[in-house]
Amino acid sequence: MNRVYTVSRDPYTGEELGRFPVHTPEEVREAIARAREASRVWREVPPRERARRLLRVREVLVEEAEAIAMDISRENGKVPTDAMATEVLPATIALTYYCKMAPRWLREERPGGATVILAHKRVRIVKEPWGVVGIISPWNYPFAIPFSEVVCALLAGNGVVLKAASISQLVAHRLAGCFERADLPEGLFSLVNVPGRVAEECFLGEGGVDKLCFTGSVAVGRRLAERAGARLVPVVLELGGNDPALVLEDADLDRATWGIAWAGFQNAGQSCGGVERVYVQEGVYEAFLERLAGVLEGLRYGLDGRVENDLAGLSTEEQARVVREHVEDALTRGARVYYRKEVPEPWAGHPLAVPPTVLVEVDHSMRVMREETFGPVVGVMRVGSVEEGVRLANEGGMGLTASVWSRDRRKALRIARMLEAGVVTVNDHLMSHGLPQAPWGGWKDSGLGWTHGRRGFEEMVRLKTVVDDVLSWLPKQVWWHPYGEESFGALGAGVRALYGRGVWERVKGWVRLARGAVRKVRRG
Repeated sequence: MNRVYTVSRDPYTGEELGRFPVHTPEEVREAIARAREASRVWREVPPRERARRLLRVREVLVEEAEAIAMDISRENGKVPTDAMATEVLPATIALTYYCKMAPRWLREERPGGATVILAHKRVRIVKEPWGVVGIISPWNYPFAIPFSEVVCALLAGNGVVLKAASISQLVAHRLAGCFERADLPEGLFSLVNVPGRVAEECFLGEGGVDKLCFTGSVAVGRRLAERAGARLVPVVLELGGNDPALVLEDADLDRATWGIAWAGFQNAGQSCGGVERVYVQEGVYEAFLERLAGVLEGLRYGLDGRVENDLAGLSTEEQARVVREHVEDALTRGARVYYRKEVPEPWAGHPLAVPPTVLVEVDHSMRVMREETFGPVVGVMRVGSVEEGVRLANEGGMGLTASVWSRDRRKALRIARMLEAGVVTVNDHLMSHGLPQAPWGGWKDSGLGWTHGRRGFEEMVRLKTVVDDVLSWLPKQVWWHPYGEESFGALGAGVRALYGRGVWERVKGWVRLARGAVRKVRRG
């Protein structure tokens, strides 16, 4: 077989970083089959032992944190400190948290009885693995996003097949190498390198995965959900965002401008949960803009991978094209550039060096205010009231993240409840993706299901309800066949015994229910 290879390159210099084999569809199907077979062994390993083995991965993260961050920076283009702050550190925290909590979350639950009439029934809720979880992960956070999903799936007892972005193979192999320390059953975790359409066919076709986790665009997410529906494969979809920040008149403007600059421009704005729209009350509108421009002007821009850099370029030429189109659309429709950072030499003119830009005089007819731009561009609108800001923030088809900025935390928390997004932060934005205890997921077109937190972990298990009866020695239940007036009357009496208006009505109900039950049992 003539093996085809993916060549990993530095997006800014074109330097070759490595060559990685492209798998065939048959190899992907074999990986799924191996993971399914290995999962039958792994699921029998006690949860605490699974956690103990997976916690060994932390040793690799501690030993190689800087090297991993630099590989992320070289292949993805983000500055090294972004790679450390938003990928390596959160992955290490998440691994530790999930290994601690998973054995507790996997315990059998025994909910209490809803009524004394059925008190002899014992309900157990058992958490069992799906089998094989397929993960399709993006290029913008090539380490942190798949890492947490792989950890949760494995802790839950599943096998995992990970399809990483084709342009992120260096980082994907770094990630896979970390799990070699965990002494997993052979074939339990596999990394495959195939085009998206091949992964779709193999994961969702006959003999495919038992659960799918996808992070990416709304369009592809819809297509995968439709395909998964044909086989009733459950999916978790973490899709796009066009995320708003609402700055109130009483906001700490220094904190707000630094926080929004970070959430809007770190990773060159290539964050589905980053700030793209800002609504500022008119009393502080001009001051906010001045300070935001001042913050951005003071940040260091570079495509040379230095740890001193604050900002860098985009990761792909296709994404750079989309960002430029969004800016041009806004300017054509009447927007104005309030601030545009000058890209220093020697990177001025580089196709990936889209300058960080703040747009004003924007409205919701413009693509930057209603579509995911996914770049270093923020549109800022003046609003007259909190109510107007909330209304505008809630417009549009996406609802991944949002934020409220105010010195009055109680008021900000009240407004947060009004925003239509899966994740809302107060006086910060985006960073909650690094809180492993916080569920992450979108409303509206931004996704289905959850990652992170207990909710995200429980996406990796399916529930089984087991009901037994401490009175199994009785020959019959009152609601079993044969029916008759006596059964009908006894069951009606049960309603009154439980919920009758007065004590006397309840007593009479209990007496009739007891008589009916005894007669039913005696008749066998």
